[in-house]
Amino acid sequence: MIFVAVVGEGRCTSENYSLAEAVGCLLAQRGTAVVCGGLGGVMEAACKGARSAGGLTIGILPGVSAQEANPYVDVPIVTGLDQARNVIVVRSAQAVIAVGGLYGTLSEIAFALKLGIPVVGLGTWQIAKEGRRIADIVEVSTPEEAVETALRLAGAHR
Repeated sequence: MIFVAVVGEGRCTSENYSLAEAVGCLLAQRGTAVVCGGLGGVMEAACKGARSAGGLTIGILPGVSAQEANPYVDVPIVTGLDQARNVIVVRSAQAVIAVGGLYGTLSEIAFALKLGIPVVGLGTWQIAKEGRRIADIVEVSTPEEAVETALRLAGAHR
């Protein structure tokens, strides 16, 4: 089974919620497990979408209680690691899809890139160094493109 992490902000816009929900649903339809930080916003939406399609959802939680997981998480993993759990989220996946996102998402993107795990961006961060854009995040514009690209890259990463 392929595991894809869906990352993004815990409180998101309704547009990003819809995008993440579609991503989760499409991943589940392809038999892919969804890994996330297990809380609200983009994480909840991805889990909700995956659950609606009968998929498996895994939440890598920052706190010390499984009760903090959103209601669509099938497998809550309690870490007590706060934001440090972000490395576990991306390390648990063969690809990452970033939907929107704030600094926590940026850390997940950075960890993934450092670890050689492909990152697909849907309205997320762009990275530049010394004024030059770095194209390490594969930018897409639809949930369908995000899922197709992530699965292609995950297959190459396995």
